[in-house]
Amino acid sequence: MLISTTDKTFQKLCLIDVAQRLGVDYHFEKEIEDALEELYHEHCDDDSNLCNVALRFRLLRQQGYNVPCDIFIKFKDERGKFKESLINDVSGMLSLYEAAHLGIRGEDVLDEAIAFTKAHLESMVTRVSSELAEQITHALNRPIRKGLPRMDARHYINIYSGDANPQNRTILKFATLDFNMLQVQHQKELSSITKWDNSTIDVLPDYMKLIYQALLDMKTLVQAYFVEAKWCNEGYIPTVDEYMKISLVTTVYKLLATTSFLGMGQIADKKAFDWLANDPKIITASTIICRLMDDIVSHEFEQKRKHVVSSVECYMIQHGVSKEEVIKLFRKEISNAWKDTNQEFLKPTAVPAPLLKRILNLSRVIDVLYKDDDTYTNSYKLKKDIASLLVNPIPL
Repeated sequence: MLISTTDKTFQKLCLIDVAQRLGVDYHFEKEIEDALEELYHEHCDDDSNLCNVALRFRLLRQQGYNVPCDIFIKFKDERGKFKESLINDVSGMLSLYEAAHLGIRGEDVLDEAIAFTKAHLESMVTRVSSELAEQITHALNRPIRKGLPRMDARHYINIYSGDANPQNRTILKFATLDFNMLQVQHQKELSSITKWDNSTIDVLPDYMKLIYQALLDMKTLVQAYFVEAKWCNEGYIPTVDEYMKISLVTTVYKLLATTSFLGMGQIADKKAFDWLANDPKIITASTIICRLMDDIVSHEFEQKRKHVVSSVECYMIQHGVSKEEVIKLFRKEISNAWKDTNQEFLKPTAVPAPLLKRILNLSRVIDVLYKDDDTYTNSYKLKKDIASLLVNPIPL
């Protein structure tokens, strides 16, 4: 289906979109790359269908193609506002909302698109079918760009279970089988992790012992924890710059990114680790997303006990502003960090895209854990999601 030359452009885009949403796209990476490259070079400036244009933009941006955002200007009126007639196009509005989250800094039209579509989609939820309302609610809570692929796959398998399209039914059955097989694999991996400790170091080859021991020692991280403990014991309130220098380390996100590369095979070569060691923009962005989203939802709870101050308190005290002002400012910083993440995926990339995706997924985890609540601390709130991923198979 992916390599068919008879499919129309929009049909092929929809097929790729469905494969990605259902979590089976990793089986067809070359076919999808070839199809999108062909579509990238196709002339489609005359397409006036918002859903088509937005879907094409999103899929190509996800693949690293720097599609210009000014393709959306034609959907504005003479006042420079998005046309009111678009409000009646629910599918188009939803597609534009998802596409706009692939923006980078300076793309104001995409910021405007998010504000425009979000406001109207929220008001549509009670006026559309239950299936469409569920899709809208899910997207508003977590757009595709910020969603964890495996969690989203489970969600969309349920969403598409009522789809009567024979082509989609075939993909759906394949996705269901694939999800359950991966779940069994993840269960085996989790079982193995519990046995991973210092006692296994002797069975490793010499060149791995140094890496393994370094990961166990985590010296830089421990030093940063020590600084935070010193601040806490002394009641010291650092400046925002002092705090961020240390707290971005204690997110552990650079360490997690580094360890995730170890199992990536030949693409994680010396160049990749050198790149990572030099704090690329996407690593900085990921740690900022982690630190600020964590602090926004957890700082009040943490301050009820003896705890180092968070970025929220540091900023409030240093600049004499309210908590609400700080949170508004931090959410803007988080938004910019996502734009920097998107920028790093545009071709040519500094390292292969599969490595970048590991860091993207770390940022996605934070959006799941800290979007509205501290579900890392209140982990019982994630029990249902974890069970759906790692315990409960999808009924066939």
